Amino acid sequence: MNIWGLTLKIFGWRVKITVPKSPKCVICVAPHTSNFDFILGLAAYHSLGRKANFLMKSFWFFFPLKYLLKYFGGIPVFRNKNTGLTNYIVNLFNNSDYINLAVTPEGTRSKNSKWKTGFLYISYGAHVPIQLGVIDYKNKCILIEHEFIPSGNIEEDLRYVKEYYAQYKDVAKFPKNFSL
Repeated sequence: MNIWGLTLKIFGWRVKITVPKSPKCVICVAPHTSNFDFILGLAAYHSLGRKANFLMKSFWFFFPLKYLLKYFGGIPVFRNKNTGLTNYIVNLFNNSDYINLAVTPEGTRSKNSKWKTGFLYISYGAHVPIQLGVIDYKNKCILIEHEFIPSGNIEEDLRYVKEYYAQYKDVAKFPKNFSL
C-alpha cells in the first residue's frame, strides 16, 4: 500500500476501482458537490498506481503552483479565449500514449441539471472509453466499476450516464447540490 492508499485508509475511505487500467480513457466523476471530490479522486487513483489528468482553470497555473499541478496531471483551461477545448483535448488523446482524463460533467459544485457534454464528444472523437466514477461520501468509498463506449448520439449517451448516476443521488458530500 502506498501513501495515497494509507491516507485514505486512515480516514476510513475505501477504493473500489474494478475497471481495467486503460492507457486512454475519460473518467466521468459525479456527483460533484465539493472541492474535496478532487482530492479524494486523485488519492484513490494514485493509490492504485494510476495517474489521472484533469482540467483546471488556467488561473491556478501560476508559478510555482503550475509545476505541482502539471506533475499531478493538470491541463490548464483558458476560458477567456475561444480555444476549441474539445478539439484540443481530442488532439491530446490522439498524440499521447497515456491520458486518463477525469471530468465532472456538472461543471460546477452547485446544483445544475444541465450537464456539460464535452466529455462525451471527447470520448467519441478520441475513440476512448468512458469510465463512470463515484465519490460516495455516505459509504466513504470511491468507485469506478462501469465503463462504456459512447454511441455518438450525445442525447442518448447523456441519458445513459445520468441513469447510471441516478442510483448515487444521495451519496454526494452535499446531496442537495446534485441534480440529474
